[in-house]
Amino acid sequence: MITLGIESSCDETSAAILKDGKVLAALTHTQDEHALYGGVVPEVASRAHLEKIDGLVRRVLDDCCLSPNKIDLIAVTDSPGLAGALLVGVSFALGMHAAYGIPVTGVNHLEGHICSLFIDRQDDVVPPFLVLLASGGHTAVYKYLSSGNCELLGHTVDDAAGEAFDKVGKLLGFPYPAGRMIEAEAAKFAVGKSSSSPKNKITFPIARFTSPEKSLCFSFSGLKTAVKNFISENSIDYIKDNRPALCDAFQRTVVKSLAGNLEDAAKLTGINTVAAAGGVACNGYLRDELKKRFGADNVIVPPPHFCTDNGAMIAMAGYMMYNSNRTRFPSMDPGRGI
Repeated sequence: MITLGIESSCDETSAAILKDGKVLAALTHTQDEHALYGGVVPEVASRAHLEKIDGLVRRVLDDCCLSPNKIDLIAVTDSPGLAGALLVGVSFALGMHAAYGIPVTGVNHLEGHICSLFIDRQDDVVPPFLVLLASGGHTAVYKYLSSGNCELLGHTVDDAAGEAFDKVGKLLGFPYPAGRMIEAEAAKFAVGKSSSSPKNKITFPIARFTSPEKSLCFSFSGLKTAVKNFISENSIDYIKDNRPALCDAFQRTVVKSLAGNLEDAAKLTGINTVAAAGGVACNGYLRDELKKRFGADNVIVPPPHFCTDNGAMIAMAGYMMYNSNRTRFPSMDPGRGI
């Protein structure tokens, strides 16, 4: 089965062709222009999607030597995301649907991230397992049982983990997006290349919820404020000299929160196989921490290029929806969760 996946929910325009869950071609355009504004500007994102989407789809088809009438299913992100950005992808998919008579299904972006775990290795990923989904817009823990059978166990009540990385990065003078730069700066401290004081000198709080119904929820707005206050309470020279230690302390706090809640979810459910998906799952420190806590054989993480927003994960989700008789006509809903 040949599936075309289209992703345009935020600031990546992406298209991919999968055959029976295996990637034949995949291309992603990341909109670097948002670095000028320190974050994603919806109108700028929509215009960039308009400029790129047709060319990307044509190129992945050409890479596979396929014509549109050879596509069996178009899968397109229709929720959640930026309204204008979603509209571009959905409109393009519906145009192909009308022009060539290709079946089309809407895909939830969050389900797409979870389905990235299965790309190119369906036989090796066996439910049930827990999923930590952490990105710039979403942070949650799910219990995954089968395609379409996914239970939300905990979520962020304010900032997402990736959002916290970007906001703290802005405070430290890093361009958007800041996650990789914070990780690289923290690594300098970890290997002793910084003149910073001992690791334990800089610490930040981890938000905890006492009510049972929120025990697996996250909160990162307080951490962001703590970093902001730390910066304002110290001199510019001190922050500059100790930036690796500050990045290390911030990163450790975020990862402890993410891994800690996932560990609590494992104890609660009795499920010891865990997975991480979404852009924050690119973080090497998070990957290492999950392997330490659960064992390398019990941790599933996609390659970094499938963690960030991409068309392959949307195609995979559409393919899995088709196999479980769950395809649906696209219905744009920018705020819808799984």
